[in-house]
Amino acid sequence: MRTTWQHPFSRSLAGALLASALAVSAGCSSNNTGSPNNPNNPDNPDNPNPSGSPGFFHTQGSQIVDSSGNPVRLTGVSWFGMETGTFAPHGLDRRSLGSMLDQIKSLGFNSVRIPFCTQMFDSGSNPSGIDYSKSPELQGKKPIDVLDAIIEQAGTRGLRIILDRHRPDSNGQSNVWFTGQYSEQRWIDDWKMLATRYRGNPTVIGFDLHNEPHGEATWGNGSSTTDWRAAAQRAGNEILAIHPDILIIVEGIEQVNGKYYWWGGNLTAAGGAPVQLSSSGHVVYSPHDYPASVYGQSWFSAGNYPNNLAGVWDENWGYLVKQNQAPIWLGEFGTKLQSDSDMKWLTTLAGYLKDNKMSFAFWCWNPDSGDTGGILQDDWMTVNQNKLDIIKTALAPAL
Repeated sequence: MRTTWQHPFSRSLAGALLASALAVSAGCSSNNTGSPNNPNNPDNPDNPNPSGSPGFFHTQGSQIVDSSGNPVRLTGVSWFGMETGTFAPHGLDRRSLGSMLDQIKSLGFNSVRIPFCTQMFDSGSNPSGIDYSKSPELQGKKPIDVLDAIIEQAGTRGLRIILDRHRPDSNGQSNVWFTGQYSEQRWIDDWKMLATRYRGNPTVIGFDLHNEPHGEATWGNGSSTTDWRAAAQRAGNEILAIHPDILIIVEGIEQVNGKYYWWGGNLTAAGGAPVQLSSSGHVVYSPHDYPASVYGQSWFSAGNYPNNLAGVWDENWGYLVKQNQAPIWLGEFGTKLQSDSDMKWLTTLAGYLKDNKMSFAFWCWNPDSGDTGGILQDDWMTVNQNKLDIIKTALAPAL
């Protein structure tokens, strides 16, 4: 069983050396014909916004709204493990599935992000790391059945689920959405399968298409192998043809025109080249953000830190909300909270999310994240109260 998870640095030395070579390919296309400043239809300005099916959400300008048009915020936590070789959320060897979800709900979170890998759906993949005496309903199940059980039990507790294609295989993340082993078509086909499986189930409200595109990933340059924006449009349209009520969650990339940010966090090109789908009102952008303890980005050593952070976030992704272009769901942010710098970062970020009415999923529930730890301490039961006290200031009501 894998017991630790290490978040990758946002930038390697090799990546920095390659910045000038990648700058041209990372730039967005000048042929964009969209209307990104239309606040009502950020993904397809030619089609009117859907009213939405009961129980599901759609987008209006910078907000996620329910079927009656009331603004909602997804304020949740990631519970990882299905993307690893256990093909099941970690911690189920220590506690039952139901008790985990009960505690998530009791702490005030209204949603759960579930990372998974493509390999999980292979016929030879089987879950492990589960104490079946604690969760007998999972005995003899395949990974997809375990996912069904998570969704069913989350739904009975009023928790919403966002599915996150975290990596192709269980060994590690990929720069782009496909590998030699798992093709783009397989990636799309899996999303179509999940769209079919959970269509009509309002517990599952969003698909996070691929975790942290980086390296050679580009935005809007038209490349069939690197243009993440174009790939997200291809997958999103296939999904919506089956499940017209799902939110399509699109992360950023690492660098645009030689300017680096966190993996999946750079959305500077999305304003001028937005993801446009066949049906409007579905696109939610999802950056990731981390503190100095994960990687020492330049802004952490600025003389005006942490007062400079809002400007950093505005530039890279927050502008999409402030200009009423699209909603933001901060898909990952986390820390062990062991330094004054990290404390300032988390406190400032929680205030920024609350003040700008943004959604988020904290990384993470698990204590076995190598870089950040989790909401839970190593006993998989006790809460890291210092983290929760900061995060809860930004939590939204139940959905």
